[in-house]
Amino acid sequence: MFAGFRATSLHLDDTTIFARVGGTGPPLLLLHGFPETHLMWRDIAAALAPRFTVVAADLRGYGQSGCPVSSAEHSPYAKRAMAADMVQVMQQLGFGQFMVSGHDRGGRVAYRLALDHPDEISRVAILDVIPTAAAWDRADARLALGFWPWSLLAQPEPLPERLIGAAPDAIVDNAIVQWGSPAEMFSATIREAYVKALRDPVHIHAICEEYRAAATIDREHDALDQINGRRIKCPLLALWSSQGGLETWYAEEGGPLAIWRKWADRVEGGPVPGGHFFPEEHPHQTAAALSKFFEVE
Repeated sequence: MFAGFRATSLHLDDTTIFARVGGTGPPLLLLHGFPETHLMWRDIAAALAPRFTVVAADLRGYGQSGCPVSSAEHSPYAKRAMAADMVQVMQQLGFGQFMVSGHDRGGRVAYRLALDHPDEISRVAILDVIPTAAAWDRADARLALGFWPWSLLAQPEPLPERLIGAAPDAIVDNAIVQWGSPAEMFSATIREAYVKALRDPVHIHAICEEYRAAATIDREHDALDQINGRRIKCPLLALWSSQGGLETWYAEEGGPLAIWRKWADRVEGGPVPGGHFFPEEHPHQTAAALSKFFEVE
């Protein structure tokens, strides 16, 4: 995995971020979701490396990145803080402006990057999410039952921490199966890497804090952006699972593209084959879609 990429741990203001860097061409940052790490991009990074300088990073609190102490407001795990991390990461690597693609939780960091750092982000791809506030505003039984981490991991500590710590393998296995991807697409090595990341109590707490932030301060940041008319100015690509909730849940209002057009000026995209983990299930098709969007003449 990640042949030809170098591993690095970058020291930021209040944490460290682990990343793998490789390839040649314009810089492209890849951000993972839950319960994954940067390893989710292993095949896509290899496919994109001939055309892009690819940076696959672990978000703060995940994988091999650091876990700064949180606060009562959960602000150290707000997407705003996580986005600021990535600006520092890319600056330390020598990139003042870059493109970004994020899946799941990484998608939320990616669109926050585009909102908070418009001069640094030239293009953004969002995989299988709508904005956090938009999702909460439309939340119903389908979201509560289908994507259980939203409500479960946002509960006050220590309940979710204890539940994850007691059965991290069950967390990973349930997510894979319930969110529509075949279990066999995850090798034993990859599955164990994801389970291992959920065995450390410090990282478990950090991940729960990230979900608590999504239920509180992230929603506030999104709401203020909408009230103030703050929009994503760069081109935005939205891709989502044709087998998942985003394909049908918001059909009455035009689907995910219509929702993203309330947040961004230039939006394109559509459904793709596979379950929620389609970047791992269909990496070559996903890489082709990303390459087409990010390649600018």
